[in-house]
Amino acid sequence: MEFQKKDNNSSLLFLLIIFNIQKMKKRFLTLSLLSILISGSILSQVLTPVQWTFYLEASGAEEVDLVFEASIDETWHLYSLDIPAGGPIPTSFVFVESDNYERIGEVVEVSEADRVYDSSFDMELGMFSDKAVFKQKIKVLSQDNFRIEGYVEFMSCDDERCLPPSEEDFSFSINANTGSKSTKSGLLGFFLFAMLMGFVGILTPCVFPMIPMTVAFFSQGTENRTKAILKAFVFGFSIMFIYTAVGLIVSLTSAGADFANNLSTHWIPNLIFFTLFMVFAASFLGLFEMVLPSSIVNKADQQADKGGYIAAIFMGLTTVLVSFSCTGPIVGALLVEAASGDILRPTVGMFGFGLAFAIPFTLFAIFPSWLNKLPKSGGWLNSIKVVLGFIVLAFGMKFLLTIDLIYHLDIFSREVYLAIWIVIFTMMGFYLLGKIKFSHDSDLPHIGFFRAMLVIAVFVFVVYLIPGLFGAPLNAVSGLIPPMEKQSFRINKASSVQESAPVFSFSEKSDKCEDAKYSDFLHLPYDLDGYYDYEQGMKCARELNKPVFLDFKGHACSNCKEMESKVWSDPEVLKRLRENFVIIALYVDDRTKLPEEEWVQSKADGKIKKTIGKVNADLQISMFEMNSQPYYVIVDHNGEELVEPMSYNLNVKEYIDFLDRGLDAFHE
Repeated sequence: MEFQKKDNNSSLLFLLIIFNIQKMKKRFLTLSLLSILISGSILSQVLTPVQWTFYLEASGAEEVDLVFEASIDETWHLYSLDIPAGGPIPTSFVFVESDNYERIGEVVEVSEADRVYDSSFDMELGMFSDKAVFKQKIKVLSQDNFRIEGYVEFMSCDDERCLPPSEEDFSFSINANTGSKSTKSGLLGFFLFAMLMGFVGILTPCVFPMIPMTVAFFSQGTENRTKAILKAFVFGFSIMFIYTAVGLIVSLTSAGADFANNLSTHWIPNLIFFTLFMVFAASFLGLFEMVLPSSIVNKADQQADKGGYIAAIFMGLTTVLVSFSCTGPIVGALLVEAASGDILRPTVGMFGFGLAFAIPFTLFAIFPSWLNKLPKSGGWLNSIKVVLGFIVLAFGMKFLLTIDLIYHLDIFSREVYLAIWIVIFTMMGFYLLGKIKFSHDSDLPHIGFFRAMLVIAVFVFVVYLIPGLFGAPLNAVSGLIPPMEKQSFRINKASSVQESAPVFSFSEKSDKCEDAKYSDFLHLPYDLDGYYDYEQGMKCARELNKPVFLDFKGHACSNCKEMESKVWSDPEVLKRLRENFVIIALYVDDRTKLPEEEWVQSKADGKIKKTIGKVNADLQISMFEMNSQPYYVIVDHNGEELVEPMSYNLNVKEYIDFLDRGLDAFHE
């Protein structure tokens, strides 16, 4: 009996234990659910008020700027690089060291930080709101492709709270084709071209007659030969300084891709440049004389009359001002070309022009006896002015062509544009033969050797242009004339593209790919099929199981047209593009406005992109940290690079190898 009671007590105890365990399980389950809910709530409130974008900007020979751009949410701020000890964590950049590059100086703040007193730290702190841009200049040491990697550490706060320090990894892809070698050769070529233009400027009728006047000025007080030579050098350096200063001003005011793009593609600056070139051409051809206001020239000339080194400087200024009526279009063309490239080009170009322009004046000032060997001023100077007028007339048409291509006005077909050029240069040839005369021209009793050689060169050029009326590629001038797809008439379409194989079409290969958007006004050369919208092209590539060939290009991009004319026209290149890839041609300067549902918010600057060109340009920067064209990228169906991208490269074998490596990587 006692045993039984004890047993009942034990059973009761067992039941109580079981009940408590179940209760604990429910409580544990409840706590677990609460923990999950709380954790989810916390995670949903993770704040990221600062978003980073990284991209490259060409800086100069062998130099590149790494750009770090922070977009900061409203009410938040980011601390600057320079924060006093005892303050919050400053923004800082850490780089993975490499032998492929060398940092030039430290990271600098391009944006100006606000100086704000912070009572929490009892000190004045540098802060950025809305946007902050930092740059690190590097020198490229390698001829191979490589990446620059590291991370940025930063801290952000608003008026009520601060977030703990965060780190954001960055990576820049340095392409050998856009790195030190091409940058260096591009700037060197532009410098030499600018020097050539400087020497041409010397031979204009506004400038050449000034050489004896300059020599007479520096021959005064010849009893002190050393002083006269020093004054001549000051004179020469002042000319170089003036032209270089103009280039430097353009460089400083044209920094950034938006300025270059707007200058080279917007209809307003292109129409202004076209008008100015036509005005200069009319002046050179004798319609009127173009001179600067006499008050400006007289003031500079009065200072030059006072003597001494200051007078030499003002003599240089007077020379530049007087010569402008002839050198204006040359200088203008150089600045337009320079401003549409990297920001160093205007300074380099104007320095080259000023150097070449100053050398003859300086040398004749130092060695006045050489003046006797110069040809006398005469009708030949006016002939140079008229020839320059024809050239300015022809090349000024390029600005109208840019408007026509970018805004799809369809004013100029390729053959119409070539016909205008053929007429202009034919008239120039007959003028040099003496068959056409303009005002101020003297009689031409006979043709000398150099004039005869120039006549031959002009007519050879005209004969070279004529086959272009019927579809010949004209590779030598492909960057200056409308692209092949603007050719409305061809005698033999196959021969014009150096390809006799049948034209491939997506519709022949598969019925899954839809018609390309924008194909009514955007086209690829050589009857290539492709797409002009990134998402649509990627969709087709997945359906056809082909790699994607991204072609970042521009209507106003001369190098793009030259690549297509000299490289894409090769049968082996054309065969690979046609058969092995889905081509997506992305025009970065097209100004066609998109419907509102297709507008894109930029990942780079946070602005809304509303045109085809701006969307494509933002895509190139955000995906590949590059804003120059042409730029060719072979990617898989996820948009990942299969091989290192390629830019301007006229080596056909290297281009074929680039395409083959991309195809092999896709099938691996």
